[in-house]
Amino acid sequence: MGIRFMIFFFVKVVLSILLVNGEVGGLFKVEHKFGSEANWTLIDLVAHDHHRHGRLLSAAIDIPLSGDGKTSGTGLYYTKLGIGTPPTDYFLLVDTGNDVLWVNCINCNPCANQTEIDGLKLKLYDPQRSSTSTKVSCGDPFCSYMNDGPGCSSYGGSCGYHQEYADGSETAGYIVTDTIRFDQVAGNHQTTFASSPITFGCGVQQSGNLVSPKGALDGLVGFGAATTSILSQLASSGKVKKKFAHCLDGKRGGGIFVMGGIVEPKLKTTPLVAHQTHYNVIMESIQVGDAVLNVSELLFGAADKKGAIIDSGTTLAYFPPAIFNPLRQLILASQPNLSIQFGEDFFECFEFNKSIDDEFPTVTFGFENSVQLNVYPRDYLILQKNHLGRYCLGWQESMKSDEIILGDLVLTNKLVLYDLEDQVLGLAEYNCSSPIGLDLSSSPARYNIRRVIKLLLLPSFMLYTCVQ
Repeated sequence: MGIRFMIFFFVKVVLSILLVNGEVGGLFKVEHKFGSEANWTLIDLVAHDHHRHGRLLSAAIDIPLSGDGKTSGTGLYYTKLGIGTPPTDYFLLVDTGNDVLWVNCINCNPCANQTEIDGLKLKLYDPQRSSTSTKVSCGDPFCSYMNDGPGCSSYGGSCGYHQEYADGSETAGYIVTDTIRFDQVAGNHQTTFASSPITFGCGVQQSGNLVSPKGALDGLVGFGAATTSILSQLASSGKVKKKFAHCLDGKRGGGIFVMGGIVEPKLKTTPLVAHQTHYNVIMESIQVGDAVLNVSELLFGAADKKGAIIDSGTTLAYFPPAIFNPLRQLILASQPNLSIQFGEDFFECFEFNKSIDDEFPTVTFGFENSVQLNVYPRDYLILQKNHLGRYCLGWQESMKSDEIILGDLVLTNKLVLYDLEDQVLGLAEYNCSSPIGLDLSSSPARYNIRRVIKLLLLPSFMLYTCVQ
């Protein structure tokens, strides 16, 4: 007991020494709509992507992003967010390609009233039951941001919003401000509850896929770069830095979203392409074994202007035919005796009874600034549910001749940092169950208390896990 007490006391001293002032980090735990990999089917994943890409690629301009922003569809991951006073928990889709937070509200008609996601019960937000809820007027600057300029569709004198997606889905309602509650990691690296006023959409009319019970949730939280996003609002009030990161755990079906800078692990960064409606980076090459594909040459320079979309809301990866065909050939050439069959939704499938990681090549995407992203066979070959030993190539041709989209399965088990202050994107392979060091200080001094505790408290696992 004496030794344990001394260790505990010493760590308390270390914690008190490392207290720093400045911003806090927002922490969101996320879950996958389809659960762990064992519950996925290609039909589910492709159907999701088709709905999303109808919105992602063709939606009307509605939300400003440096003067030019598009709305997008929903994500594969969801999180719990407390809204109102007293707070009520709502389960919201997490989308890095959207700039708006909205929830289904009382008297919503039509709205999804049930979901096929196990264990979840949908709820409607009622502004009158929250003592901190206020409606936003048409003259409020936020109303102009939401409606892409002057003008207001009034809901009883309140600012209205309306977003229409290319797949026919719509969300409409009015704008309110209320308190949200989330986990924060403060300067002492302790996780506590935090709150902040946020302006968001109160949806009273939904249509299309938004009312379908398959994957339905209480709303959506967007992590886009526009003024209307939750990240921009929290950053403008000094709550967080204008940065966020995610690490998606493919095996367990969950992961984490963190708002704030990352100091551990160290990340290599590549510039974000300017004047794009999503998070785009320049892909220079694709290496399969010893063979290298020059992306710029294959796309006649088109990729140099637009780049590849990094989108955690898409499941698979999509490449133009000029890239997909040689990429596919290089992957399958490693096993020339495969008997290729067309499976669900025209995926190329085959039977294989050896280790795919040992027998198929690693694919390495090369980006500007010598940033590399390794994608292993277990990431691009999908084991068929209920078909032991049957795999399908989980990449497809994109719907546009210059469109590259890297989705969830490519980003799984990677730490991805979106730094909107420096306009860069950071990438690193990472075990998503491991601790992440946050930059919580306004000064040059940066600390990773998790690393200190891990070194000092090997016998005291509970204390380590409680503060990570």
